[in-house]
Amino acid sequence: MEIFLIGGGREAQVAHEGFVRACGGGSIVVFALDDPDLDVARWEGTLKDAGATEVTVVPVSPARPPLAADLSGTAGVYVAGGLTPAYRETLVDAGTEWLDAARTAGLVYCGFSAGSAIAPERALVGGWQTAYGGRTLDVCDEELGEDLQNLTVLPGLGLVPFMVDVHAAQWGTLYRLVHAVLATGLEGWAIDENTALTFTPDGTPTLHGPGAATHVRPSGPGSTTITVHTN
Repeated sequence: MEIFLIGGGREAQVAHEGFVRACGGGSIVVFALDDPDLDVARWEGTLKDAGATEVTVVPVSPARPPLAADLSGTAGVYVAGGLTPAYRETLVDAGTEWLDAARTAGLVYCGFSAGSAIAPERALVGGWQTAYGGRTLDVCDEELGEDLQNLTVLPGLGLVPFMVDVHAAQWGTLYRLVHAVLATGLEGWAIDENTALTFTPDGTPTLHGPGAATHVRPSGPGSTTITVHTN
């Protein structure tokens, strides 16, 4: 699967254009969490502004998770943004037959904010505090913890081998990702808003949009190496 990971943002047309082009003019299905704040017009409009011609928003929940049949005849699947733990519960815990169908059909995947955070094999789903060096550290603002207190890494969709955090520059979540890397020994990418991260076949990171994507990898006990990628 070709994979695009967007770090969120309200002015994200340019970040979506690469995904829409990769879909080759085919239809796109959006999986968006079914809650009182669901704004169907937002997701339709964002993708159509980026050049999509046919967009179908499918509200999903643990009681009505995505289905393989939802993806029939489509070129791309887009997982929208919202509360990350709720998206993970709905798209991972409630069943992944839809993902098997997407892989088999060779669909293009795009995640937006929560949709990016749950894409990894091990998903950083939230939290604003962590235990480190015998003390408790704040790793981001409490309001950005996704309704979780402790830094939480859980099984994700398995689309990429590294962890992802989003809204990096805007919300200051890079520090949370650093501590997730220290805790797990995995690599991670922190993606700015209005910016999409994808990779060429040889593994070279490619950015669409004005922001940055910051690569964090472990470099020894209690330390990481950070590399910032921009256009």
